Amino acid sequence: MLSSSTTNKSRTMHHHHQHQPLCTRTHQIGALILVAATFFFTRLLNAPCSFSSAVSQRKFVGVHPLLESEELTVKIYVYDENEIDGLKELLKGRDGKITPEACLKGQWGSQVKIHKLLLESRYRTRKKEEADLFFVPSYVKCARMMGGLNDKEINHTYVKVISQMPYFRLSGGRNHIFVFPSGAGAHLFKSWATYINRSIILTPEGDRTDKRDTSAFNTWKDIIIPGNIEDGMTKAGSPMVQPLPLSKRKYLANYLGRAQGKAGRLQLIELSKQFPEKLECPDLKFSGGEKLGRKDYFEHLRNSKFCLAPRGESSWTLRFYESFFVECVPVILSDQIELPFQNVIDYSQISIKWPSSRIGPELLQYLESIPDKDIEAIIARGRQVRCMWVYASDSKPCSAMRGIMWELQRKVRQFHQSAETFWLHNGSFVNRNLVEFTKWKLPVPLP
Repeated sequence: MLSSSTTNKSRTMHHHHQHQPLCTRTHQIGALILVAATFFFTRLLNAPCSFSSAVSQRKFVGVHPLLESEELTVKIYVYDENEIDGLKELLKGRDGKITPEACLKGQWGSQVKIHKLLLESRYRTRKKEEADLFFVPSYVKCARMMGGLNDKEINHTYVKVISQMPYFRLSGGRNHIFVFPSGAGAHLFKSWATYINRSIILTPEGDRTDKRDTSAFNTWKDIIIPGNIEDGMTKAGSPMVQPLPLSKRKYLANYLGRAQGKAGRLQLIELSKQFPEKLECPDLKFSGGEKLGRKDYFEHLRNSKFCLAPRGESSWTLRFYESFFVECVPVILSDQIELPFQNVIDYSQISIKWPSSRIGPELLQYLESIPDKDIEAIIARGRQVRCMWVYASDSKPCSAMRGIMWELQRKVRQFHQSAETFWLHNGSFVNRNLVEFTKWKLPVPLP
């Protein structure tokens, strides 16, 4: 039953509604104008914020502010060749005849350069106990190519070296860094999956889709590094070959490399026979009297607007990096490729990626349709980031080493452990036999 006060209140409200003016046409039009005006001014006021948000979400094209401003605190210990039995063999071969100078060129050069630059780095520490990460130097790709080590020796020597690293055992290898600079990646060490599958691997090879069909690359822990480009092209001031103006370039596109029986490369060679005036694709010789010298190679490379970079034995290709130094737009024809420093570089702004399944006249038609002003813009943006492919000191704001150090810092973890390490209430680490870390005897057992 309602109280009298509630009843009176209800009557009052009913009486009030009865005397409200009706919603006229004028009221409706006025309401619509008010809604439209509110919407307009709200969008106007929010516009700068929306634009700022959109810009902040885009990847940076030039040198990323993080690379310039972020304070690096990572500390890296570099193993000395004399402190571990076998390490000198990984650097100089079984007879000690391989020299760093001999290994600076070719795909294996980055092994030497990274080692040398880390030795000079301000982030290097000589105290194992304070190191965040440990670098294991080796020039095995070069030693193998020059006959200093065979596959069996490489495998045996790596295992011997690792068994003399207590800190490797302590972390299960998680804080140890290895460089494998060629298309073979970590497969140069046949037993990589057993011994260093938790370690940080630096390699240009982010995918393995050839006959082995087994990838040694893990996006969670490993780092893609740039290929090793001819030093004469990366030096500041006067490279050995200067870019040509677009108007003076003879070809629309080129592919300079061996066929190696690979489908994409063979298709490009056939395409060049159909359109020789548009696509330069010579039958290159890499030995003998017809061998193309490095300077000649870059002079050919600079003579096209677009440099085609198909996959070879594996998905990565050095031509992608080389093209930036002759200011030729790289066209990636390798579907599984992984590229370095993708956290800070937007590759869609500095290159083109085309499906390898659509190599044919359609590709040339597409490239031909791109205006020169757009090509110039892509080249200009590429000019901003190509310093990231140069192996120079990590003290420089833009260098391959700065990018690598930045990536390494992100891999550092406060705590490491393995299936064979244990710890007690006082924080001391022990092995399965409860022997404290400081008393471990070499060689330490490995998986």
